[in-house]
Amino acid sequence: MTEKAEPAQRPAPSWLDEVPVRPFVERDFETRFALQPGDRALAEVGATVTTGEALLERLRERRVSEVVVPAPADGVTADRVTADRVTAGERWAPASPAGRRRPDREVEGELLAPLPGGKDKWRVVTGEQRDIVPSPLTGTVSAVLPGAEVRVRAAGLALTGSLAAGSASYGRLELATDPFGELRPGGIDVGRAGSILVVGARIDAEALTRARAMGVRGIVVASLPGKELRDFQASERRQRAALQPPPPFGVLVLLGATRRRIPTPVTALLERLAGTEVSLLVDPPALVFAATEADLPDIPRDWVHVRSGPAAGAEGRVIGVVGLRRFASNVWLEAAHVAIDGEPPVDLPLGDLERLD
Repeated sequence: MTEKAEPAQRPAPSWLDEVPVRPFVERDFETRFALQPGDRALAEVGATVTTGEALLERLRERRVSEVVVPAPADGVTADRVTADRVTAGERWAPASPAGRRRPDREVEGELLAPLPGGKDKWRVVTGEQRDIVPSPLTGTVSAVLPGAEVRVRAAGLALTGSLAAGSASYGRLELATDPFGELRPGGIDVGRAGSILVVGARIDAEALTRARAMGVRGIVVASLPGKELRDFQASERRQRAALQPPPPFGVLVLLGATRRRIPTPVTALLERLAGTEVSLLVDPPALVFAATEADLPDIPRDWVHVRSGPAAGAEGRVIGVVGLRRFASNVWLEAAHVAIDGEPPVDLPLGDLERLD
């Protein structure tokens, strides 16, 4: 009995290469956590961190003091200080004489800069209250720059977005609406606590505030208008100024400020991830998840998403590239013939289109 031969896969037309391509997901994604003067990384370069593990220590109510920091003697090396010099960004703690208790007002800090004209005198950033920031993802610490940043390379795949606000977080992914929908404040209750919600096309600042108050850890939305973003950022600043720091809460915007639906391939991926633990990152904006290539949805090679122009947000299939065509304001652009939602094909500028690969 002879085996039935598998049909050869038809190669993609060469003209599809003319349509701009964007990666569907990113591998070896690297995220950044900002360090302000006085903050301290709790993991070293090359260390593996897991979700919820202490990543860094943030200093609240910073103050700048002047201290005397004598350079180490030759041949003696102190922690993070070389034998011949003291450098900015090093950790500092006052010496405690034998048998005497260190004064409470003298706390450890970070060396900021030497005082001009003063021998061994430095400005140091100190403070009493410190907050521990847990890692929102599993990965490997790739860089630690005191006073600048900590970089972590994610262990999973990343779905990147257009912008993000708030702080990085992690939680269980839940689909709250369909790709065209909008989540109202009344649809959020304490049953959503600890989750990251996919809320469809848009969301307003009132719903974001209620979601944070109900214990939601994050929001994934297709678009967020500028006014709603500013209102949310103002609310975040007020929360950060409170005596008790709030739990992490972030917003990931997939497409931008104009209302659009979530693209079909992205919706298919989010549906597969529903109920699993994901990480919402803000710098750069992305949703990180543990999955393999086999878990990703198949995307037809001729599928396109209209990312700008009058038809922004629509989806279709490319029939062919047609060369120069005249558009509004008598502008001539390279165009493609695209069939959108089963309608007769129309000509759209190549710059308005994107394929996912």
